[in-house]
Amino acid sequence: MHARFKELLPALLILAAFAGTSPPADAAEDSTGEGSAQGTARVHLLRWDGAITPVTGTVFSGALAEAEQEGADALLIMLDTPGGLLDATRDIVSEFLEAPVPVIVWVGPPGARAASAGTFLTMAAHVAVMARGTNIGAASPVSMLGGGVDSTMASKMFNDTAAFVRTIAERRGRNAEWAERAVRDAESITETEAVELDVVDFVADDVEAIFAAVEGRTVEVAEGTVTLRLVGADVVEKRVPLKFRILSYLVNPNVVYILMMLGIYGLFFELQNPGSIFPGAIGAICLILALYSMQTLPMNLAGLLLIVLGGVMFILEVKVASYGLLTLGGVTCSVLGALMLFDSPEPALRASLSVILPITLVSALVFIVAVWLSVKTMRTQPTTGLEGLVGLTGIARTALDPQGQVEVRGEIWKAVGPGSGTAGETIGVGDSIEVVAVKGLLLTVRKRTST
Repeated sequence: MHARFKELLPALLILAAFAGTSPPADAAEDSTGEGSAQGTARVHLLRWDGAITPVTGTVFSGALAEAEQEGADALLIMLDTPGGLLDATRDIVSEFLEAPVPVIVWVGPPGARAASAGTFLTMAAHVAVMARGTNIGAASPVSMLGGGVDSTMASKMFNDTAAFVRTIAERRGRNAEWAERAVRDAESITETEAVELDVVDFVADDVEAIFAAVEGRTVEVAEGTVTLRLVGADVVEKRVPLKFRILSYLVNPNVVYILMMLGIYGLFFELQNPGSIFPGAIGAICLILALYSMQTLPMNLAGLLLIVLGGVMFILEVKVASYGLLTLGGVTCSVLGALMLFDSPEPALRASLSVILPITLVSALVFIVAVWLSVKTMRTQPTTGLEGLVGLTGIARTALDPQGQVEVRGEIWKAVGPGSGTAGETIGVGDSIEVVAVKGLLLTVRKRTST
């Protein structure tokens, strides 16, 4: 699956620009091994802290290929993950089971976890290690369909996933019964329990302890069996390329929600002010990035439609006098839609209320202020054009009987009094007047009494 996403990357120009600025990892990191003694073992170290997504699969696949190309004796992955997507996990497990070099998964540092998808990856490694104060398990499957799943579909998912994890455990000689319980019952255990139950191989708190524990162990790789001789090995840390760090950040549900809201409002402001270019361009980029990210997450279509509806309600509030009802509806739709958008039991794959509520409230506040300013503008007395003459004062240059001339704002105008044609008030030469109406180039004025 992750190969398809790699093909989409060149279309995202903003990511390509970032990719072009990434430092050449090999030039900086390979220098660690230069000058080492002839025949010294070489181990590549890759750290992954975050959810398991198709981006993770691309990174791990690249790390394995690089380790093989550079003749590394093993690939050590330091893993800390809350879980992730089952499809991406399957791809990575396939890579591990057919890896060209030995793969060591180390759940660390202390306090880390290999939850859900992390359980599959740890058990699929040639060597599975956990640091003290870590845990593993809770590997129940996550539906990519969103919304509720009926009992038949749920049973199929659990049976399929349980068979998958059992296959991994049997292939690596680990505890298949516990692995199945981790899927069916979401069981989770500590590092000491994992060693006792034969889920992982041992506990280690640093790289040297890992190398000492695996010394002389024989593992099976794609080309046959390999005996690990890693004591004193040179460790070359391989950083995740910048473009993949950015992509990994973009598939965060909170970031996806923010991008989607920015995209909606950017296009709205562009339509309101055609030719502005900037809001439209930013909005289009944000929507493209959000749509890309939503392909990799368990999205609920109903949640997406509610968010769009909420944005439409906010926009209509500017156009329709709803006395705040549209704003209230927009807030409700936006909050409910955001909560439903990523329907997953994994916290790492859900949008957070601490992000949803501020964005929704700020959006509502912006549109409320926009409505208030519009109403205020409509009620403001015009100051330019003919309408701007109403309320101004001047002096009668001739008697208005019934029509005459007045001077207003230094200009001479034809004018009539408000009682023209009737027994109304009379305005004589030099009287102070006030404009009460304008019709064409004729002013209607009244006599202004001094106070």
